[in-house]
Amino acid sequence: MTRQARAGLAFTLPVLIATTVVLVVPTLGALLLSVTDFDIYALADLRNLRFVGLGNYAELLRTPLFWHAVGNTALFAAIGVPAAIGTSLATALLLNSATVRWKPVWRLMLFAPDVTTLVATALVWRYVLDTRSGLLNYALSLAGIGPVDWLGDPATSIPATLIFIVWKVFGYNMLVFTAALATVPHELHEAARLDGAGMWARFRHVTLPAIGPALLLAAVLSVGGFLQTFDEPYVMTQGGPAQSTLTVMYFMYDQGFTWWNMGMGSAIAILLFGAAVALTAVQTRIGRRREWL
Repeated sequence: MTRQARAGLAFTLPVLIATTVVLVVPTLGALLLSVTDFDIYALADLRNLRFVGLGNYAELLRTPLFWHAVGNTALFAAIGVPAAIGTSLATALLLNSATVRWKPVWRLMLFAPDVTTLVATALVWRYVLDTRSGLLNYALSLAGIGPVDWLGDPATSIPATLIFIVWKVFGYNMLVFTAALATVPHELHEAARLDGAGMWARFRHVTLPAIGPALLLAAVLSVGGFLQTFDEPYVMTQGGPAQSTLTVMYFMYDQGFTWWNMGMGSAIAILLFGAAVALTAVQTRIGRRREWL
C-alpha cells in the first residue's frame, strides 16, 4: 500500500467506523428484530423471544391503520415536496436578483427556522393556528371569514401541519439553490437574451439545466425527509384529530415505544427504508435521463 493510500485510509477510517456503528449495525439489528416477536416480555427475558419470519410484515399488510398511515405519509410527500422545493427555488431566484439588497441578512433570516429547535417553533405555530386567538384566524376575520379549527379538524390538519413543515425546512434547500445559481455563467443568460429568449425561456433552458444536480439533490433529500415525517405531527397534533396526521414514522413509534412491539416497529422501519431507497433510485434514474448528472 502506497503512502498516499495509507494517508487516505487514515482519514476515512474514522468515518467508516462511525458510519458502521451508527448506521449499519442498527439497520442490521432492526432487520433481525423485524423477523421476531420482540416485545416487553422478551426485553425482560430473551427466552420469550420467538422467530416469526415474515409474520410481522404479513400482519402489517392486513392492518388498515398501517395503510391509513401510508396514505397520510404519501399525501404529506406529494404536497410537501413540491411546495418545499418550489418555495425554496422561488426564494433563491428572488435573492439572486441584482435589485435585492441586504442579501446575507435575508438568507440568514430565512434559514433560521431550519436550525431553530422544533419544539419551540411548533409551540409558536400552535398559537398562530389557534382557533380563538390565532394570528391566522385573525387575518381571516379581517376578510370576513369565520374562524377555522386548523389543528382540530381532520380536513385542515394536514394542510396546517404542512404549512409549518414547509416553513421549517425550506431554508436549507434555499441555500443549496442559492449556491447553485451563483455558478450559472452570466454569459449564457446574456446570449439567450440577445437571441430573443424571454424570462421564462431563459429559466427553462438556461437556469434549470445548470442547477439540475442541485434540484435533484433537493428532491432526494426532501422526499426522504417527508417520508420520515414524525416530529411535527407529534408536537402539533399527536397524530390526530381522528388519526388524520398519523404517518408511518408515527405509527412505528406507537408500535415500538407505546405498545413495546419492537418486532412490528422494526418491520415498519425496514419497509420505510426500502421505500426510501426505491424512490431515491427512481429519482436518480430520472435525473440521469434528463442529463442532470
